[in-house]
Amino acid sequence: QVTLQESGGGLVQSGGSLRLTCEASSIYSSSVMAWFRQAPGKEREFVALIRWRGRNTFYADSVKGRFTISQDNALNTVDLQMNSLKDEDTAVYYCARGSRYATNAPAYDYWGQGTQVTVAS
Repeated sequence: QVTLQESGGGLVQSGGSLRLTCEASSIYSSSVMAWFRQAPGKEREFVALIRWRGRNTFYADSVKGRFTISQDNALNTVDLQMNSLKDEDTAVYYCARGSRYATNAPAYDYWGQGTQVTVAS
């Protein structure tokens, strides 16, 4: 049973920062860890990913330069540092684990429950 648990969401003012953490029960060296988000009435969208081996990262254009994904091998955690937050970043943020370097949600096998991020102007 693989579990992913997100934390760190909350309410922040526009222009502020938040750091999300995803704690995984297991991560393999071949794993790809990703963050997705889903705003009300919208489809789930890719935010960022990191390949566990090699630490290769990839970002959605909408967050590039503002968000940073990182991993801690010892703790089996993946963080998402979010800076310069905008109203449109408001969403439920989900952590996911897969085995492919992919930006589409179906490529990921395991998902967390999500954490709410609300950016207030």
